[in-house]
Amino acid sequence: MTLMNRRVLTLSLAAGALASGACASNARPDPTDRLRSLERGAGDRLGAFVLDTETGRSFGWRPDERFCHCSTFKLSLAAMALREAAAGRLDLAEPLAFSRSDIVAYAPVVEANLDKGALPVLALAEAVQVTSDNAAANVLMRRLGGPEALTQFWRDIGDDKSRLDGYEPDINVIPPGTQENSTTPRAMAETVRRIVLGDVLSLADRDRLVGWMAATESGRNRIRAALPTGWRGLDKTGTGMRPNVGNKTNDLAVLIPPGGRRPIVVVGYFETAAFAEDTRPEDEAVLKTLGEIAVG
Repeated sequence: MTLMNRRVLTLSLAAGALASGACASNARPDPTDRLRSLERGAGDRLGAFVLDTETGRSFGWRPDERFCHCSTFKLSLAAMALREAAAGRLDLAEPLAFSRSDIVAYAPVVEANLDKGALPVLALAEAVQVTSDNAAANVLMRRLGGPEALTQFWRDIGDDKSRLDGYEPDINVIPPGTQENSTTPRAMAETVRRIVLGDVLSLADRDRLVGWMAATESGRNRIRAALPTGWRGLDKTGTGMRPNVGNKTNDLAVLIPPGGRRPIVVVGYFETAAFAEDTRPEDEAVLKTLGEIAVG
């Protein structure tokens, strides 16, 4: 049996045991217990937070521990660009120059436009969210004032935990003994709520960002994969792979039920000690199960 099949089987058995226990006691299983069992079945470290904006109910696992953003920070970076433009401090039509020296691993939009030598702020912000273009993120972040400015953006909107301390690709690890490039599941769930559902952005800019999130395809096998028929999902993923560090599979999602009910915000950070050069289906399956717990 492959590692993936063993992982999926373990998760299925854990879910089945929880379901059986619920039937036996005629009571709904505690979601925190389900998250604990999910982490135990996966065999690695999971951080999660679920916030139901309809009822105000929330729950999580390791909600106040530190996890690395990876590319999930780009949702906030795109939002920051839109907010700065709305405040008159930035022109979305302003061209930002780049060259081949700006190319870092995975930069599909910037690389395709190297002959132009520049793209407008708006196009770079969209590329940051929709394709997770690393070069676009670096170019845009420099224009906005660097990682310190993004950290201050988080402080300005009420997030006193999240921080960024560098540029792609170096920000995909938390240096030992530091809290650099990290957040907590609880803090980021609140930040996602404020950005996507709150008043951080104008209604027009919020609609624009929501459109970008809906067009983002990288999360189709993560939290959004758990959506029941009739639901809509928005998200921003983050993924990190590094020898001697392991893999990180992250997702920030907003799940929208039918019938006018307010959304559920779900954030998940899954870390494995094992290194693989590509995203592993068994790691994404952990976040799918998180989504099932969130909507169940």
